[in-house]
Amino acid sequence: MTSSRLSAIIFDMDGILIDSEPTWQKAEFQTMKELGLEISFDDTLQTTGLRIDQVVSYWYQRFPWDNYDNREVAKKIVDQVVSYIHKDGIAMAGVISALDYCREKNLKIGLATSSSHAIVDAVLNKLDINHYFNSTQSAEHLAYGKPHPEVYLNCALELGISPTKCIAVEDSFNGLVAARAANMQTLAIPAPEQQLESKWIIAHQQLTDLTKLPEYLDGKI
Repeated sequence: MTSSRLSAIIFDMDGILIDSEPTWQKAEFQTMKELGLEISFDDTLQTTGLRIDQVVSYWYQRFPWDNYDNREVAKKIVDQVVSYIHKDGIAMAGVISALDYCREKNLKIGLATSSSHAIVDAVLNKLDINHYFNSTQSAEHLAYGKPHPEVYLNCALELGISPTKCIAVEDSFNGLVAARAANMQTLAIPAPEQQLESKWIIAHQQLTDLTKLPEYLDGKI
């Protein structure tokens, strides 16, 4: 990757900018258990990176329950996550230094997430990082969420940068599939307990956290 090719960096949000994935898991697990589903906490890892309506649909297809209302169940999960973010949300390691570095290098900075606009607003306000982003895109109202590439393509379009000149930073397999399908370079930063899993081979590069981002990009731009 040369400097003439890399002009933008697009971050996923949950698990990349904010330590919210465990909260998503907890809210999803508790809600599904209340609906009578016999799933384990670890089972919720299967839906990481999916849009919330896709998460609810995923479980309903496997364990149908009475009086199915996707929107109601999705809202219950989202409300729990928003409440957590407002109260206890913290940035992942290296977020501010990574964003500062990207801005100093004149990279356009984007956000492409499956999370709703309500959660995007909660995160950007809580971490006070909204001013870093040239584009923030949510898949909430798109025809398809990740692993479909639309949210990434929309972000590149608003940034005015060809997808081939963007690098996407993701913590989920579904997100990496989306970014690869958008024809972007990809950087995986999985949760610590998942970093040795073989599935991350689909990423162009894997790092342990965002503190390593400047060093990695210095060798690529």
